[in-house]
Amino acid sequence: MTTVQAGLTYYKQVNEQIRAAQDSEITVENVIGQRYIGCGSTDRKITVHGTAGNGLGQYLNGSTIEVFGNAQEAVGDTMNAGKIVVHGNVGDACGYAMRGGKIYIKGDCGYRAGIHMKAYQQHFPVMVVGGKAGSFLGEYLAGGLILVLGIGQNGAYPVNNFCGTGMHGGKIVLRCDKAPTDLPRQVLVSEVSADDMTEFAPYIKEYAQLFGADAENLLSQKYFVLTPNPEAGYKQLYTFEA
Repeated sequence: MTTVQAGLTYYKQVNEQIRAAQDSEITVENVIGQRYIGCGSTDRKITVHGTAGNGLGQYLNGSTIEVFGNAQEAVGDTMNAGKIVVHGNVGDACGYAMRGGKIYIKGDCGYRAGIHMKAYQQHFPVMVVGGKAGSFLGEYLAGGLILVLGIGQNGAYPVNNFCGTGMHGGKIVLRCDKAPTDLPRQVLVSEVSADDMTEFAPYIKEYAQLFGADAENLLSQKYFVLTPNPEAGYKQLYTFEA
């Protein structure tokens, strides 16, 4: 295993050391905002200790990145395959245009998580947020799954404003006591069925395994699923329509 000490080293030099490593397992220690760690990486296990900067795992193509700390904006931007695990919170635009792979976030995510996510051929992107999400979650969602567990929210709606605006594919699943009422008319909401839960349960169980949560308790809670409304699709502009 290769160990890279980030510290005050400029992000380009840190990433050069990661790319040059001969080992498939790489640990990056003392990270203080270095950007683009693991970008485009394939078949590696990269462990990050500290706060990862913008663009962690952009264009990821099969590697696993695990962050013991927080991560800043654009985690998993346009990733194709692999897995990103963050033992903390992430900033805005997590999973932007994500096409495949999985992102697991122990805590919260910022604005515009999962925008432009899309499924492609055999690729199916999944994002699981343990806490709450900022505004514009799943904006222009075209495919894949976004699951917000709402841990610590005491059953409250775990998303800020404009959830699913422009959504025309995929699913958004929210754990909360009551269905959201401020969705655009192009988005349908229903309580999760037994068949739905069979589909979503593996991701809840994996989240619990990764972060030490109580899987059985999470599985027993109430969830709602958001899907596009085929009777009220968008015509020209993908804007919020009440």
